[in-house]
Amino acid sequence: MYSPPSCTLNALRASRAEGIPILDVRAPSEYRRGHIVGALSLPLFSDEERAAVGTTYVRKGEQAAIVQGLGYVGRHMEALATEALASASPQGEVIVYCARGGMRSQSVAWLLETVGLRVRWLEGGYRTYHREMQQIPLQYRLVVLGGGTGCGKTEVLREMAEIGGQVVDLEALACHRGSVFGAIEGQTQPSGEHFLNLLGEAFAPLDPARWVLVEGESAFIGHCALPPQFWHRMQQAPYITYTIPQADRLRRIVADYASQGAEALKQAFGVLRKRMGAVRSREAMEALDRGDYLYAARLALDYYDKAYHKTNPINPVWELSPRQDDPCRSAMEICSWIEKYL
Repeated sequence: MYSPPSCTLNALRASRAEGIPILDVRAPSEYRRGHIVGALSLPLFSDEERAAVGTTYVRKGEQAAIVQGLGYVGRHMEALATEALASASPQGEVIVYCARGGMRSQSVAWLLETVGLRVRWLEGGYRTYHREMQQIPLQYRLVVLGGGTGCGKTEVLREMAEIGGQVVDLEALACHRGSVFGAIEGQTQPSGEHFLNLLGEAFAPLDPARWVLVEGESAFIGHCALPPQFWHRMQQAPYITYTIPQADRLRRIVADYASQGAEALKQAFGVLRKRMGAVRSREAMEALDRGDYLYAARLALDYYDKAYHKTNPINPVWELSPRQDDPCRSAMEICSWIEKYL
């Protein structure tokens, strides 16, 4: 079999940083399920074609499947080459990968070389990449920032990143704020598999010798599950409790969620009905009907505070309770505390 120049994951990362395009030649559904972060989809087969080739392989063997696959490839060769030429770096370079670094990526590499591109294929393919992304976060020491809903923990994390702290924003990676109210408007959550890729990529550039601050989360952020080993490390990590005055928390909640509109908030309260109780749930619905978002927020806050105290550490390593809502100042205090005591 033709074998174009290959590259390792480390070489791929270096090339990606230089702006060399990475082309995913797997089927569209494989790409949607999870892909190398930053890769472009250039499928060799459609989902239906891939399924048909797989069926032929099972029923008639490898040779018959290859012949059938060649028939499909013939239809796509011009489009593949045209799109790859348009995507290539100014120097005509691309990297291609498939599931395991086998026939699909090497076949596309051959095709693209015939039209003058400089092509490398990823050894081990996507599966090698995905396995490594799951291992990377386990190499870091974590500090967990906890606290009730509406404390502005995400803003504190952003400020910490601005002043040089090592931070991974799990909610930003999951495109979800972590509660039944937490779907971020205008954004779709990644698949559970791709979330793990994003998580690994977020940790990869950080220094393992320094602490990394993450926000306290449940095992699921929306439908994205934290890896069990990573979740266990979070449970064992130093835990900082952060809280601000209740009036500021209510202001933040209204500012963050009122823009979703009464109907969307009613659906969220409906999910909580059994846990909040019929009376409180009805009061929340009535408050939304009359536009009293502050009272609805107060009811939600009461529920979430009770849930928080049941599920979070009783004895955190440090409690930070500023008198004013000032994420920048709080971030500086947390950075100083970590440097001094951890």
